[in-house]
Amino acid sequence: MDYEFINDIISLYIEAGILTFRIALLGIVGAVVVGLLCSLIKYYRVPVLQKIVGAYIELSRNTPLLIQLFFLYFGLPKIGIMLSSESCAIWGLIFLGGSYMAEAMRSGLEAVADIQVESGLSIGLTDFQVARYILLPQAITVSVPAFLANIIFLIKETSVFSAVALADLMYVAKDLIGLYYKTDEALLVLVLSYAVILLPISAVFTIAERKLRYAGFGN
Repeated sequence: MDYEFINDIISLYIEAGILTFRIALLGIVGAVVVGLLCSLIKYYRVPVLQKIVGAYIELSRNTPLLIQLFFLYFGLPKIGIMLSSESCAIWGLIFLGGSYMAEAMRSGLEAVADIQVESGLSIGLTDFQVARYILLPQAITVSVPAFLANIIFLIKETSVFSAVALADLMYVAKDLIGLYYKTDEALLVLVLSYAVILLPISAVFTIAERKLRYAGFGN
């Protein structure tokens, strides 16, 4: 193991890690927004939109992110829509993650007892107020484990972004292996880089989930 080489390349991984995390953060935030909207549409069975959301979820969950990225990066220019590598990565993550977040949130919404919704309506709350004060607080808490799993899944999925010429962690690792043939060193730092990103996120969400459940929001 060439530790001097590892020391020399750490700065490259730090730069790539920041880029990877930034894109993952934007993609995940977008995925949560899309997932929330889709879950509410399915929960309230909005005509027409419900079928569109269902088709989107099936398409998103049953096609690989790599294929989705290829469509965005190589397919859209054929019809005059040009996207940068970063934009493709973000929109690809939103498209994929939105469907997973929607299913996670839907299961949380369905876990809320109907009697609570009916009670809210019976005391004069509007549908919006019921969703805001009764449905969503409980549904989000119930969905925390699924959200955590989806977030970790989406961050790991960023490893395919190098396919659209984005200089992320995987891109740097493959580039270094091709240039210097230091496979063990490059892959070791790659694994450690993902661990540095994922382990704190996992710890924070685990603590947050325990506190929410202890406070009684999950009951």
